[in-house]
Amino acid sequence: MQSKNKTAVRSMEILNLFFTHSMLSLNEIANISGIPKTSVYRMVMSLEEMGLLDKGRDGKYSLGLLFLQFGHLVAERLDIRQVALPIMQKLHDKVGEAVNLVVQDGKEAFYIERLDTKQRVRLNTAIGRRTPLYAGACSRVILAFQPQYEREQYLEQIELKSIASGTITDKERLRILLEESQKTGYTVSHSELENYISAVAAPIFNDKGYIIAGISVTGLEVGYRNELLPPLVEKVKSAALEISREFGYADNEAEYVHG
Repeated sequence: MQSKNKTAVRSMEILNLFFTHSMLSLNEIANISGIPKTSVYRMVMSLEEMGLLDKGRDGKYSLGLLFLQFGHLVAERLDIRQVALPIMQKLHDKVGEAVNLVVQDGKEAFYIERLDTKQRVRLNTAIGRRTPLYAGACSRVILAFQPQYEREQYLEQIELKSIASGTITDKERLRILLEESQKTGYTVSHSELENYISAVAAPIFNDKGYIIAGISVTGLEVGYRNELLPPLVEKVKSAALEISREFGYADNEAEYVHG
């Protein structure tokens, strides 16, 4: 483990050189970093293979296109927070419940913004929290509106583990719920991540119709039953649509990419 950590640290030292140098040869990397040339060669080859470094025709290295993709993703997520927060605040004022903004990170949902509930109840929905895509309304709404091949690939690979009393652990039942969400445009969960806690979530799309985030309201389960649920659903869907429009989503076409 120590050798792996040392390799990772040295690889980061090499990548950090490109903050101040646009292009470097192997010799220049070794000379500037002080890392033995044999080690530099091995790590640079691995970084190039992973797309983190790109080798030019002159034999010099520069940052790979993967960094451009990462940078675009980070910028997009920061934009989502900035655009969504005022709309989240309006939703929060209307419902008085916790409001969450979640994006996908690999096989998990990642909470990037939240507004606390006005009720006297503590909810485990802090910024930075990670949850599996199959559990909880805000996580599952992202899974529901993924392209079909991505969704099926995820379902084939994932093991559904119980987190709370209402967690969905049957894949066929999960598929049915995902299909229902695609038709209705929202997702509801009861006691899936925490007992006695419910949530309503809706998808946020970009200009191409791809899901980029989910927004949800969360509170005590008793407030999400029967006639109390439809007004919450409409408010969450309205907020999600408002944010989506900010990203150029043409809702009149209703052509989100999930199939």
